[in-house]
Amino acid sequence: MKKVLQQLGVYKRDTFLCIGLTALEVIMEILMPFVTAMIIDDGLEAANLGVVYRLGALIVAMAFLSLAFGALAGKNAASAASGLSANLREAIYANIQTFSFSNIDKFSVPGLVTRMTTDITNVQNAFMMLIRVAVRAPLNLVFSFAMCLIISPRLSAMFLIAVVFLLVVIGSIMVVTLKIFRQVFRRYDDLNASVQENVTAIRVVKAFVREDHENEKFSKASKMLYDLYVKAEGLLAFNNPAMMVAVYFCIISVSWFGAQFIVGGSMTTGDLTSLFSYIMALLMSLMMLSMVVVMISMSMAGIRRISEVLNETPDLTDPQDPVMAVEDGRIDFNHVDFSYQHGSGKNALSDIDLHIKSGETIGVIGGTGSGKSSLVNLICRLYDVDEGSVCVGGVDVRRYDTEVLRNQVSVVLQKNTLFSGTILDNLRWGNPQATEEECIEACKAACADEFIDRMPQGYHTRIERGGSNVSGGQKQRLCIARALLKKPKVLILDDSTSAVDTATDASIRRAFAEQIPGTTKIIIAQRISSVQSADRILVLDNGRINAFDTHEHLLENNAIYQEIYNSQIEGGGDFDQPA
Repeated sequence: MKKVLQQLGVYKRDTFLCIGLTALEVIMEILMPFVTAMIIDDGLEAANLGVVYRLGALIVAMAFLSLAFGALAGKNAASAASGLSANLREAIYANIQTFSFSNIDKFSVPGLVTRMTTDITNVQNAFMMLIRVAVRAPLNLVFSFAMCLIISPRLSAMFLIAVVFLLVVIGSIMVVTLKIFRQVFRRYDDLNASVQENVTAIRVVKAFVREDHENEKFSKASKMLYDLYVKAEGLLAFNNPAMMVAVYFCIISVSWFGAQFIVGGSMTTGDLTSLFSYIMALLMSLMMLSMVVVMISMSMAGIRRISEVLNETPDLTDPQDPVMAVEDGRIDFNHVDFSYQHGSGKNALSDIDLHIKSGETIGVIGGTGSGKSSLVNLICRLYDVDEGSVCVGGVDVRRYDTEVLRNQVSVVLQKNTLFSGTILDNLRWGNPQATEEECIEACKAACADEFIDRMPQGYHTRIERGGSNVSGGQKQRLCIARALLKKPKVLILDDSTSAVDTATDASIRRAFAEQIPGTTKIIIAQRISSVQSADRILVLDNGRINAFDTHEHLLENNAIYQEIYNSQIEGGGDFDQPA
């Protein structure tokens, strides 16, 4: 709760104004029945119209003041609650941007979406009730009971009985519903995951005619959420009957004993009238408190989930005096061990001792799960090693400023991502200051210019979200061009030419050799043709280096490389080359 409330920031002023104005509103409302009793006793029963007019005018003034205080309190409550939710979303989003890949792995994407939407909305509503109703109800309850004690201490005992009864019933309901609401938000994640997965992979769903299966999966997640809500709301429905029992108990008790006190002369008609007003105010305050408890119980699960993201600290941090320049593209792996779960003993890479000269072109090949992507992720410090060190330009990557390092180590990942905007907008992710001419040169090097020139608006053609209006090969070439615009010391292609034909692949490699000869190039590929022209080829097997040599030497001496080569040749070669 403390971590969440810290995000109030400049909206603290609105919060305290709301609390103060609500208190003034309650005071006005509490005094009105007291003045009404005076009108009855001193004005009407005494046949004194002057008193009736004066006190009547006072009640009208107090009513207007109460209305004004209430309206201003509501305005400030809305401002504070909306401001809190906006700040929370910004804080969560900003913190996510600092996460390393290992931090992101702890949270599912649907879980983060639920936290930033449903959870924060519940917290916003609960906070608005907290500063309005949770201030108003206790004050109303305390002041109402105090006025009841002033009017008739003996009858006030009836209220205590009703209050204890309501506290027991409402408390029991809250204990159970709080547990249910914790489950509700976990089910929201499942529901969001089902929707996101279905929409993202809608082409696959339709291609395999799995609509019925997806509908069934969604319906199951929705039904579980429905059942939990019904269970919770069914319990909360007991609030109203319990409230009515307390109200009628108090009305009957006060009417019975109050009538006797009036006959006995120990109470006036005005006092009894005001007592009824205070009864309703007191019991309605309890009812409002029960609603606040419901909202808080709903939001507590969300607060915990929001706090998890806010409290998550990045695994990768910059040193106090970071190195601010990368000298060249040398890469050294010094007996590196790496696992995705530190200390688990399940290494993705084991004893990697590898030394690459600046400007070299290195091919990386190996079976699925051999550690190819894990290897290159360490170069740009997306993860930290468990043992040993990774050096770029002769400096341990942990000593660099992260932004400086990643600006000089450009990565084109397996999953190519484009953003909504023009082609130029997407290219300038690599270099926001790049001119249109520089973008065109990068596209020529990535062999992307030939399909861009055929588009109606050329480089100003709009890319839809996720790059849905370009093919997989076109998307890959745009991502390569985007990476080239950074003019990096190290360029990593993580199986990022798999969707282009071998002729285009060869053209891209040739352009690299001509246009960025000083850049160290690491090419991860499944096709031998993509790496055979590299200066040296690294063969990985089960997270270890199996061989590191030229194409010719590996063909002569390495069994794994021979097997991959022969399987591709016997299988008819690459998809657009004759066998």
